[in-house]
Amino acid sequence: MMRNMPTKPTGTATGRLEVLGNHTDYNQGLVLAMGVGFTLEVLGKKRSDGQLLLHAKDLNQSWEGSLDDLSPRPQVSWANYILGVLQGLKDRGVPLSGLELEISSQLPMGAGLSSSAALTVATQRCLQNLWGFSMPALEMAKISQEAEHRYAGVKCGLLDPTAILHAKKNHLVLLDFHSLEVQTIPFPKEAVFVVASCGEKHALVDGEYNERRQSCEEAAQLLGIRSLREIGLSELEKKNELPDLIYRRALHVVGETDRVGKASSLLQKGDMEGFGKLLDESHESSRINFENSIPALDQLCESSKISPGHLGARLSGGGFGGSTLHLIQADQQTEFVSTFQKEAERRLGHSIEFFVTRPSGTS
Repeated sequence: MMRNMPTKPTGTATGRLEVLGNHTDYNQGLVLAMGVGFTLEVLGKKRSDGQLLLHAKDLNQSWEGSLDDLSPRPQVSWANYILGVLQGLKDRGVPLSGLELEISSQLPMGAGLSSSAALTVATQRCLQNLWGFSMPALEMAKISQEAEHRYAGVKCGLLDPTAILHAKKNHLVLLDFHSLEVQTIPFPKEAVFVVASCGEKHALVDGEYNERRQSCEEAAQLLGIRSLREIGLSELEKKNELPDLIYRRALHVVGETDRVGKASSLLQKGDMEGFGKLLDESHESSRINFENSIPALDQLCESSKISPGHLGARLSGGGFGGSTLHLIQADQQTEFVSTFQKEAERRLGHSIEFFVTRPSGTS
């Protein structure tokens, strides 16, 4: 499609995994995240005619349009994220010009690795290189969030783009969505992660995500606070007057922020067994309180528990499909993978896709 394109990517972003802190970002809570070793790359070339020419190499799909009309295109979901980025830059006074962009991705879509956020971040990095401007990471994350809200209909928080923007090799990223502070924590070499796809596509635009968010907002309103970050776990557990469903949704979110706080301390001490137990607790809360797990995700976590080297396992991301995250002892990686794969495929009745990773980054 494109001629005389740059020989190197002009914008790159890693995928991201939520290690702990499920649905806490839009509740101003804490999250532990990391980048993964799969990347999305955007090649860019300027045009002088105000036209847009977009190509998704892996999908073998193209879209053509104009800067004069950046309205959403429901029939081309991947192009919408780029249009959303362009609209966000336009709103902030960045002069736009015609573009040819080519997207090439290693990220499996729908696996909970935040392919959409990787696309919006990589696009912004590409455009900054092409057009010669810079922007603070927080503002870039807000542009990515706006693209999700306006162009994909997902009322997501700032987690995905912020984690991707700060992803660092061999470090976890601790994100505080109340203060908007970001820290990196070294990840011990004694452990690695296995990420397994349950075989059911991770999809948040069907309303489940937005319903969970509304329940959290209702809980905060009933508790007389601005966000669930303003109440501690012990205090919440005394609030028996909340409707059962609303209470369980809040219990999950408040409990997750509490678990992230504990996990950060355990990581710094090198206590991976204690850290792993928090992952197991997180999944149980997702299953019982937030109800964003599905049987396939549960079976993957159960398969992990009987495999050598298991330290902890949980769903990662929004839930309702996608992937599970398994913390394992690095020196038992071979034994774990062999047992886990056989057991998971026996339980699910089909082959599974998985990979082993340590925290990665492209910044």
